Amino acid sequence: MPLLVTALGLSLLGSFGGLLVASTLLLFNESLRTRIVPWLVSYAVGALLGASLLGLIPEALSELSPQQVLGSLLAGIVVFFILEKLVLLRHCHTDDCHVHGAAAQLVILGDAFHNFIDGAIIAAAVMTSVPLGLNTAIAIAAHEIPQEVGDFAILLHSGYSRRRALILNLASAAAGVAGSLLGFAAVSVLPSIRPFVLAFSSASMLYIAMSDLIPDLHRGTVDRNSLRQVLLIAAGIGTVVVFERFVH
Repeated sequence: MPLLVTALGLSLLGSFGGLLVASTLLLFNESLRTRIVPWLVSYAVGALLGASLLGLIPEALSELSPQQVLGSLLAGIVVFFILEKLVLLRHCHTDDCHVHGAAAQLVILGDAFHNFIDGAIIAAAVMTSVPLGLNTAIAIAAHEIPQEVGDFAILLHSGYSRRRALILNLASAAAGVAGSLLGFAAVSVLPSIRPFVLAFSSASMLYIAMSDLIPDLHRGTVDRNSLRQVLLIAAGIGTVVVFERFVH
């Protein structure tokens, strides 16, 4: 039971924590917000890469063969590519996102599905070790902050009030708790699937970081300062290393 409580708590950190910070950022003036949000994208890249390559994948390799781990990783990348093609996953990391009003509901459904997956990832990580779960939750929250800012912008541009946009984003964030419960239950019933889930989960983080965030950094659409990008990516990786070594 304490492990389940920890999993649910970290799922709340990953989904609602990112939403809370994003909501707070919307209170800032646009000039300050457009400076801070791109910095968070660079930090999220480091956190996602660190959590997947230094945390999830090594844990999976400790129980599975390299072929099994890399096969699960490859399958995950293909699955997330397909999900993005189906508009179940969509990423926007600035408040200058424009989506047709009729598609705003798809944004919320896609975000809820994404949060559900994140919750399951955190649960599997927690059942491996609490530090790994904490690192995973931090990486997810770091990515959720700029994404939630983009989601708010889409809903506001589609005619939703701030209150309704917040309620819809809270509802989609709650899917993370459902995903955590399902992930915890699945691993509890079939413990042997846990390393496969870790390997598959790492694909989600790598896919987001390398196919979505890093290209934006290279294009300069979120931040044109290359040195700051490198330093913030290093800070994200450093956060993972610190928690992995010193949090027990």
